[in-house]
Amino acid sequence: MFDIQAVSDEHSEKIQAVINGKTKPLGALGELEHLAKQIAKIQLTTADFEAPKLSQYKLQLNHPHLTVFAGDHGVASEGVSIAPSEVTRQMVANFAGGGAAINVFSQQLGWTLNIVDAGILQPVLSTAVLNQRLGNITQAINNQEAMTQKQVEQGFIFAKKHIAEIKNTGCNIMAFGEMGIGNTTIASAIMAAIMNIPASEAVGRGTGVSDEIVLKKQQVVEQALALHRDNLTDAESILRCLGGFEVVQITAAMLAAAENRMLIIVDGFICTAAAMLAIKFNANVKNYMVFAHCSGEQGHEKMLQWLEVKPLLNLGLRLGEGTGAALALPIIQAAVAFYNDMASFADAEVTDVT
Repeated sequence: MFDIQAVSDEHSEKIQAVINGKTKPLGALGELEHLAKQIAKIQLTTADFEAPKLSQYKLQLNHPHLTVFAGDHGVASEGVSIAPSEVTRQMVANFAGGGAAINVFSQQLGWTLNIVDAGILQPVLSTAVLNQRLGNITQAINNQEAMTQKQVEQGFIFAKKHIAEIKNTGCNIMAFGEMGIGNTTIASAIMAAIMNIPASEAVGRGTGVSDEIVLKKQQVVEQALALHRDNLTDAESILRCLGGFEVVQITAAMLAAAENRMLIIVDGFICTAAAMLAIKFNANVKNYMVFAHCSGEQGHEKMLQWLEVKPLLNLGLRLGEGTGAALALPIIQAAVAFYNDMASFADAEVTDVT
């Protein structure tokens, strides 16, 4: 379904030599050095390494795009959130009107923002919202499968087309956000299924629910895992049984972005659940991913540890919308800038004491 080229380690030593040759002590730029190396491995071709001076090739971050996918969840009727499903539509209207945190951060930092209705209760009639609806709400995952196989497949078609259109703008860095009342419950169920852990280790407070609601969420996730146990054998089945319309499309969009050799910026808890699914579909996608932050949702740190990745930021965020991914952009730009423009010891005629 997705032809994702593996990111090669063949030229890692040459890239590291460029980084080590900058006017700084070895490793002095910490995680920025690892990030620059990751981006170089994605972007530089074999021909680039045959050049007399590898350092003359510039890394690029072109036309950053961030897409927020929105979907409603049948599980919200089980009392797993402090907000009703209608809030999903209200927030999508807020996105369309430019009033949400993700609008503010995108405008400030230089992201092109896209809003996708992946399947909310009532459409928002605005030219600012793309219609990629798979329905108006999923089924409650503790009662039946969240969606049909046809809906999963259609979600993949929508997402792949969406990324192809963005790629045509020249974009090579892509981030994703989400909106959907009940989707921390969905993400917890996906996490528990993939990591094979009990609901109690995956479920958190989401938007800040009470202890009573946390216990309800745990119960719902436990019921869903028990109901679908025999079907949770592969990523596509997990999506069908436990997913959301927005999670389906984020998962597919990540795979499509990697297929197009785009850098993928992964947001918080829900988007990391989608990333886990994307990796389960095709392990090659992981090396295209930068994990933006560790959120305040209790399961997110466990996800990141399980994936063996280090987030760029830890700000206690738990808003969603792609806000953590948006805020990571200046850090990523700094990594590219030092790789491209920082003088080497030889160029600056500085004694290399490393």
